[in-house]
Amino acid sequence: TVYAIGFSDDIVFSERVGRLRSPEELPQPADIIVLPVPALASTRTVNTPLYSHALLLERVLECAAEGGLVLGGKTDAVLEKKCSRYGLRCIDYMEREELAVLNAVPTAEGTVQIAMQELPTVLFGQKCLITGFGRIAKVLTHHLLALGMDVTVAARKYSDLAWITVYGAKKELTSRMGEQIDKYDLIINTVPAKLFDHRILSRVHKGCLMIDLASKPGGIDFDAARELGVNTIWALSLPGKVAPISAGQIICDTIHNILTEMEG
Repeated sequence: TVYAIGFSDDIVFSERVGRLRSPEELPQPADIIVLPVPALASTRTVNTPLYSHALLLERVLECAAEGGLVLGGKTDAVLEKKCSRYGLRCIDYMEREELAVLNAVPTAEGTVQIAMQELPTVLFGQKCLITGFGRIAKVLTHHLLALGMDVTVAARKYSDLAWITVYGAKKELTSRMGEQIDKYDLIINTVPAKLFDHRILSRVHKGCLMIDLASKPGGIDFDAARELGVNTIWALSLPGKVAPISAGQIICDTIHNILTEMEG
């Protein structure tokens, strides 16, 4: 039995979903509470971007059954502490490996979309640098090579450099990527560390597009980039922006996996 709260009236649900205007309307304690990404809007309220009213976290948690489960995305110490106070177990579904792997696909596709929109050329034949070789970078490398781009991937680990070669891309040590940084038409960063400082950015050619996919604080010194006139885009939370239905399905499947594991 599923109930939904924190959505405006124009959001359509299946007839099997009960709509509530407040947590107090819940007819019985909830065994499972599913929160969004990020889970909280503040230390006191649940993140409800599709709702015009504040939804207090305390009231939501008070409706949970004893020993209940709280599932949320990008949970923090505040939520975990409050869940513990109510005797509830808190799990961050964004930390699951299967979700991270599948989320790399809409992130990569969204990045390709941005590149196509922002660059005045076709991607075919253009030179691209990808920094980092995690999940997103792997999918991006595959996609951009398929589109005919000249792809170089910079990484720190020699094991990653070996895999980059197997993928069919060119490889470069991250410590040496600045030596030929001026040759790239597209630079995509996936590393959440300041790799692109004023010194590196000053050598990027003016027609280059830089897309930063890294979470805060990002990998680009954006103040320096503005000063130097480098075209930069900080593309955060792409799955929900470019493919919301797919992103929601990935979360749904991940939650199902969590519950299946707990039953087993």
